Formats: sequence, C-alpha cells, structure tokens
Amino acid sequence: MKQRFIELLRETKRPGMDNLIDYLAQTDFFTAPASSKYHGAKDGGLLEHSLEVDKNLETVCDSFGLKIETASRHITALLHDVCKINFYKKVIKSQKDGYLPNGKINWIDVEGYEIEDQFPLGHGEKSVIILQRYIWLFDEEIMAIRWHMGGFDELAKGYVGGLQLAAAMQKYPLITALHAADMIANNINHV
Repeated sequence: MKQRFIELLRETKRPGMDNLIDYLAQTDFFTAPASSKYHGAKDGGLLEHSLEVDKNLETVCDSFGLKIETASRHITALLHDVCKINFYKKVIKSQKDGYLPNGKINWIDVEGYEIEDQFPLGHGEKSVIILQRYIWLFDEEIMAIRWHMGGFDELAKGYVGGLQLAAAMQKYPLITALHAADMIANNINHV
C-alpha cells in the first residue's frame, strides 16, 4: 500500500513532491490510525483510508462527470488528512467484556488510541499548511482539503462559517466530491 501511495503522488509530477514524501516517511503517516475509535482505528489505518478516499474520489468524479485533473484528485484525496500526523498515541483502555456470574461487568484491557495533537491547529487548514511547506496547491485543492469535512467542520457549524462553506462549495465542485468520497470511506466501505 505504501508503495502504491507513493507512486500515485509521484505521478502528479508536482514540484516538491519528493520532499513531501520524504517528510511523510519521517513521520508516523504510514503507520498512524485514521481515527481513535471509528474508521481505520488501527496501525496503518490512515494510509488505507487515504487510498480508499482516492479510489472513491475517482468514482464520484466519473459518476457525476466532474472534470477534475487527475493530479488534483490524487493530491486532495491522498493528502487531505495529513493533519493526523503525530496526532494519536497508543494507550491501554478498559473495555466491557460481558458480565461476570455475580452480575458485575467484566472489564478487560485493550490497546487503543487517544488524541495527543503535536500541532493543534484545526483539521483541514492544518493539512493545507503542512502541505504548502512542500508543494504548491491550486486554489481548488486548498479549498477541497480545507473544507473536506463539509458541515462537520467546526467553523461550518457557525453562521459565518456555514456561509463560507456554501460559497466555497458553489465555486469549487471538488470540495463536495472529496467530502462525499471521504464520507463513503468512513461510513460505507470503511477499513
């Protein structure tokens, strides 16, 4: 999977991509979970999720006849969650495991993850900032990555943020397509 991910990014021929790939290799990107308890809450979950979103984004664009450059599709889908680099740490959690004969809950220790954000700056905007340290992003790519959470984005829940999201979605169809691809990966064919 890691090799496929790198090949897809290199195919974009975006200047600085090799530097970005080197940076990702120095972080936990390829081994990190995608979430602490939902989709991809396992070692390597972020990599799997990113590849799934890439596949879904191609399907969404093809299904709706969206003319999005292949490089932009790969960059936004594969890199939308770089904000999750150095974001989770492994912990031992207690989990309910049925009941004991005396009726009390039987608790067991299991490995899990919790958030320990090393660079607390939000979600989409954090990904954009990290990426722009290495590669140039076009406006539509910036907007798609920034707003890929759609209405789940904290800013979008407020009146002004909701207006900004709506305006951005009207102008840049890639936002809606990336959000749909991400939601499909999270909720339908999640890893």
